[in-house]
Amino acid sequence: MVLAVTYDNGEIGQHFGHSEYFKFYDIDGGKILDSEVVSTEGQGHCALAQFLYDNGTDALICGGIGPGAQMALGEAGIVVFAGVMGNADQVVDDFIKGELQYQSGATCDHHSHGDGGCGHNCGDHECHH
Repeated sequence: MVLAVTYDNGEIGQHFGHSEYFKFYDIDGGKILDSEVVSTEGQGHCALAQFLYDNGTDALICGGIGPGAQMALGEAGIVVFAGVMGNADQVVDDFIKGELQYQSGATCDHHSHGDGGCGHNCGDHECHH
């Protein structure tokens, strides 16, 4: 399985749509076979769902994430574990052990009030894979 985490200086990034890096983990048989930090090259929000899909992602661990991005990831068949904080490698270890602490409804605060000044409403994006 390919597990991606939002990555910010070794920690889980707290805003999916602003992620500059993801760390991808290739996991098989309860072990990490390989991992790699990859730049998103400035892509944001729904383009990140396509980026993860293109990289073969099966599941994502992140901090906050808006409903539009959650929908796009779901449409791409990517399972989301949101509301996670901490060291990325430790979080993945917890995931492998079945001990990951996450919040199924974790969303970015600005998404719950229209565009919240960020110039968009993620529910209005059209995402394609």
